[in-house]
Amino acid sequence: MAQRLSHHGFLISSIACAMLLQGCANFTSNTTSLSVDVPTQWTRHDPEAATDPVHTAWWKSFNDPTLNHLVDQVLSQNRDLRVAAARVQEARAMADVQDAARWPTLDFSSSAQHSRSISAARGVPVVGSAVQPQFQAAYELDLWGRIQNQRDAAQAQWLASTAAQDSVQLSITATTVSTYLGLRALDARLALAQDTLQVRKQALTLARSREQAGYSSTLDTQQSEAEYHATAQALPQLQQVIARQEHALNLLAGQAPGPVARGLTIEQLQAPHIPALGLPSDLLAHRPDLVAAQEQLIGSDASLAAAKARLLPSVQLTASIGAISSSLLPGDPYSLWNLGGSVLAPLFNGGRLQSMVNASDAQRQQALANYEKAVLTAFSEVEDQLSAVQSTQAQLSEAKAQQEALQKASHVANNRYREGYASHLEALDAQRNLFSAQQTVLQLQADRLIATVNLYKAVGGGWTQRNATAQANSMLE
Repeated sequence: MAQRLSHHGFLISSIACAMLLQGCANFTSNTTSLSVDVPTQWTRHDPEAATDPVHTAWWKSFNDPTLNHLVDQVLSQNRDLRVAAARVQEARAMADVQDAARWPTLDFSSSAQHSRSISAARGVPVVGSAVQPQFQAAYELDLWGRIQNQRDAAQAQWLASTAAQDSVQLSITATTVSTYLGLRALDARLALAQDTLQVRKQALTLARSREQAGYSSTLDTQQSEAEYHATAQALPQLQQVIARQEHALNLLAGQAPGPVARGLTIEQLQAPHIPALGLPSDLLAHRPDLVAAQEQLIGSDASLAAAKARLLPSVQLTASIGAISSSLLPGDPYSLWNLGGSVLAPLFNGGRLQSMVNASDAQRQQALANYEKAVLTAFSEVEDQLSAVQSTQAQLSEAKAQQEALQKASHVANNRYREGYASHLEALDAQRNLFSAQQTVLQLQADRLIATVNLYKAVGGGWTQRNATAQANSMLE
């Protein structure tokens, strides 16, 4: 009896010591701060001139219902978004796997057998049946935080995949809007080319009439005909580019190639106001790709801590309870139970565990460098798009002034040519310059709108880490 109590006391004291160690020793992850300089303000942004916040449905600021419908269709049918959503589900499942490792395991087993053997005492055959059901439980004490750090790493990977999904959605939305704006600019250029072709046709008819009347030479007619064919040649080229643009939108929307519905013209589409950007440091929590890179870094810290914990012993508690019933044993079924523990300490593994630590540390350094690069890239993209918005706006103003002047010059040149005061070449040059200026205005109008789209994308499109985290936590409940 005393020996049994001694065994029980040793077991209980061992468990108590293990639990005490669990509370006193732990490897914790520690994310290193950024070694990049965060600007105090944007160099090309006037915070007093921009007060409107960035809305998550920023594309609706273009006030084009057709564009809104197209974006909704892309967000529901795009295959890249479905892949990103599946990756989130995968990462969440892996997080659940690591979370389950914190809890004890309980298994049930049962065996039954029917046998015939020879009795050693009597030397006669003995036939019997036996049934043995059993419950088994096991629990690993997380002495050094390995299990917790593995759970934290998986949780960070899940949050990173969630932010990456939002980043893909933002990128695809911006691509859809930019492609649509480019399509409307191409439509306007095609309409301009068709109108110009009619003007060239009228000029060719006039040149032929003047040649027949003896007022001009054959050279004027040939030049007019060359200009006509040059303009006609541009039509199929523009139509081909338009078809490609439509196919790109079809692909984004998860559809087979086909026509795309149009809404407002490029002239009717107005660029949204420049939003209030806040401080550059605010960008760290408003761009999903930055948050994804940050979560990757957090996860690599936790993985490194877990790898270090593998160098230390692990303690596992086990317990089982069951019964055995046999026709060869007299009386009721006998109860069976077992309570114990085991310690597994790595002694020699050829440096495998230390190599795993080194690999985890290298992965952590990669994650840190990737995060810092993403932050620097984000600052650069915002400044680039602010510059692009201002530059295209200034170019557009000058191009419109040039177009207006060339319209007047072309009108004067055509009148002078009809009245015989100017050469045919002067009239052709004026028309050619006007056509080029009109194309430039249309392209700059699209560039101005697309620069605004890229700016909204660069600042995160109204995305916030707090909203994303709340959504992720709601999925866990």
